[in-house]
Amino acid sequence: MVWIPPGEFDMGSNDGLPDERPVHPVRLSGFFLDVHEVTNAQFRAFVDATGYVTTAERAPTVEEILAQSPPGTPPPPPEVLVPGALVLDPTMANGWWWKWMPGASWRKPDGEHELRPEHDSHPVVQVSWDDAQAYAKWAKKRLPTEAEWERAARGALDGQRYVWGAERNPEGRELANIWQGRFPEKNTVADGFAGTAPVKSFPANGFGLFDMAGNVWEWTADWYRPDAYSKTPADALDPKGPADSFDPQEPGVAKRVTRGGSFLCSDNYCIGYRPSARMKSSPDTGLFHTGFRCALDP
Repeated sequence: MVWIPPGEFDMGSNDGLPDERPVHPVRLSGFFLDVHEVTNAQFRAFVDATGYVTTAERAPTVEEILAQSPPGTPPPPPEVLVPGALVLDPTMANGWWWKWMPGASWRKPDGEHELRPEHDSHPVVQVSWDDAQAYAKWAKKRLPTEAEWERAARGALDGQRYVWGAERNPEGRELANIWQGRFPEKNTVADGFAGTAPVKSFPANGFGLFDMAGNVWEWTADWYRPDAYSKTPADALDPKGPADSFDPQEPGVAKRVTRGGSFLCSDNYCIGYRPSARMKSSPDTGLFHTGFRCALDP
């Protein structure tokens, strides 16, 4: 783990999406953060030690499937109520590129291919927030707050657009595992990875942390609200985020914040690999491009 020293930083971006505004000062105590995302090998050790069964490996309810489907989706037939998770399908219409894949889980992220030994060093995916919490508890750690995550990602480069500075690819170098080309039609794979990359494949940030941009989205401890920053007290120390969740796009679905972007983030779409970018998912959802890392109090 890496020590993130106590200090103050400017959280958010006035040039980003509305839920990244306003920029506001945040004071944080020091904490430790995993140097890289939790890997398949680390998560397997947890499962082997505890017998834990992830959300994706359990048969879902009708309510859970509808929460992960486009608005207006009819209730699924009984034969669909089998273990599985969401995977990318670029052929889906109306901007919804996810489909339910029976059998998809952390062991088989795309629902078809089992993990191989060479994937041990890749970040675990298809883990829900609940799964991440269970791992963190077992490891005697916790998930970072959204504020902790952003301070760590910035690596003391306060106010920069990217974790490495102002330019997206300085001197033509790709510094994160993201989607090159126009999403979802064409990925040029200029960074060498069409999917997840082994952790530590790209340069570390100023704090010595790897993959704080790209590779996989990372769960945080906080509930999501688009107006959370406007309600953060100016003198707040170690803010924990809102007490509950609200997403105007899906008012009935509670969501937790994910950070960092993934190998599916592109310049023309989410641009989620900026340190201020926020995403959200329901805590019982596993996704093809979402993992986590843990924090620890001193």
